[in-house]
Amino acid sequence: MTATAAPTASAPATWSTKNKVGLGLALFYAVTNLPAAFMPPDTGDQAGPPMAILWVCTVLSAIALVACVVAWRTGNRAAARLAVGSLVVVTLTSLPAFFVDVPAAIKILVAAGVVFTLLFSVLVLSPAKRG
Repeated sequence: MTATAAPTASAPATWSTKNKVGLGLALFYAVTNLPAAFMPPDTGDQAGPPMAILWVCTVLSAIALVACVVAWRTGNRAAARLAVGSLVVVTLTSLPAFFVDVPAAIKILVAAGVVFTLLFSVLVLSPAKRG
């Protein structure tokens, strides 16, 4: 009978500078999207997003905010992935702006949000230093 070694728990990641910048940007994006549900969905003559979408963005931003803090403090890669995943969904909820009649400034903001999301996602999910 052979004895097998017990599986070792992986050591927490030591965040590289790239990862820390990405987590900081994700934290900023989460904070800026947090008050979405408290903004009026109707802006005069133009209808805004449905209130349910605004609440989803607020809840997912709160989840991402907590996950960013946990990832930063503990080096937990799963928390970092949760933060990125929830903020990607928040960004996906803004994509219908490209297909409806909204001002060009809104479309530019949505495009900037997509690029910003891609940027911090790549930075956060890049390999970390091993401790």
